[in-house]
Amino acid sequence: MKRLATLLILTLSLAAANILQQAIEKAPAGAHILLPKGRYAGAVTINKPLTIEGKEAGVVIEGKGNGSVVTVTAPNVTLKNLTIANSGERRERLDAGIRIENAPHCSVTNCTIKEVLYGITVNLSDHTTITLNTIRSKPLPIPQRGDAVKLWYSNHTLLKHNTIQEARDVAFAFCQDNRITDNRFEHNRFALHFENSKQTAVTDNTFTYNEVGILMMGGRDVNITGNHLSSSQGVAGIAVVADKVSHLDFSHNTLRFNTKALYIDMKRNEKGFQRRIADNRFLYNGEALHFHSYIRNNIITGNIIRGNLEDVVKDVKGPDTRDNAIAYNFWGRYEGFDKDRDNIGDTPYRIYLYTDQLWLFKSSLKFFYATPVLSLVEFLARLAPFSEPLLLLEDPKPLMAPADTPRLHIPLSEHSQQ
Repeated sequence: MKRLATLLILTLSLAAANILQQAIEKAPAGAHILLPKGRYAGAVTINKPLTIEGKEAGVVIEGKGNGSVVTVTAPNVTLKNLTIANSGERRERLDAGIRIENAPHCSVTNCTIKEVLYGITVNLSDHTTITLNTIRSKPLPIPQRGDAVKLWYSNHTLLKHNTIQEARDVAFAFCQDNRITDNRFEHNRFALHFENSKQTAVTDNTFTYNEVGILMMGGRDVNITGNHLSSSQGVAGIAVVADKVSHLDFSHNTLRFNTKALYIDMKRNEKGFQRRIADNRFLYNGEALHFHSYIRNNIITGNIIRGNLEDVVKDVKGPDTRDNAIAYNFWGRYEGFDKDRDNIGDTPYRIYLYTDQLWLFKSSLKFFYATPVLSLVEFLARLAPFSEPLLLLEDPKPLMAPADTPRLHIPLSEHSQQ
């Protein structure tokens, strides 16, 4: 059983000696340090299992604008009910509000982390729990900010019920078995950034006003479910980027008011179904499904795709569209009939690429998209195309209205290039 020690610190002054560091050094391993309201000098190091908890609101651990405010180098450390502020600004040192190094089974709960370069950095530390926190960076231009949470070779992380605002990224690099659920991400660069991370679950989060909501680069066995991604802005304006991800299950998400909703780049030599895109709502985006590659190895079913300027875009020239399983989607542009009234269109829904759609390959022309002149050119191209159009995508069983209908239940491939 861990020993419980309650240390009440009555004389509080940043100008005085570092009372909090002295209390940490004197406390036995496993102690529970309860801090009354006040301001405590930062640049403290925790090198033994401890719990440091604010006894009441208004407990502030404040750095001096140099280095990290709290550094954890021991396992089983809990930080709770604290405000942590004013780290340094040295990027090469990863100056942070909380820095966790080689320290598994640590927890940060109900803390406010503000005016810091990096919020929480986690390096080579498994089983970290980050819950109920508010994290905000220093008021710097986005390229000069640090990450709200930065994890490196750290597995089995839980990120839940946090609010992350005005930071750069939440970055997972070479991590696996991570759960990100019920968080709010606002006004960041890449709200979530995964690099070669496996077995990741991103569920029931809200993303608004970020440049990119979720950026996945490499990785495998990723589940993106039940998220709301809207109003992505800035240069990119993309809700989700899936770049060479194997076994992606993307389902029950709502994507609206983004420049691009779902941006996909496949692996060059991938085999079998690699992406399940099911039961999502793509509403009023510039582009709903953007393929920066050939359209292959996708399961697309049960989605509502309505009100977008473009439903499907492929910006690689060539006709290679194959090995897909597509059915039971509702397309707002579908103009077929349903004579037997089974809510499935009598004719397939086909999306073609016309050579006259130059804005798909020349970004400078997108400025003129939807203008009367370009709209007339598009209408004439569809009415009497100058050349044979390319088939981008075909849904043989389009829905007449959104409804509960059969879905395609096809497993993702067990064979994929790593």
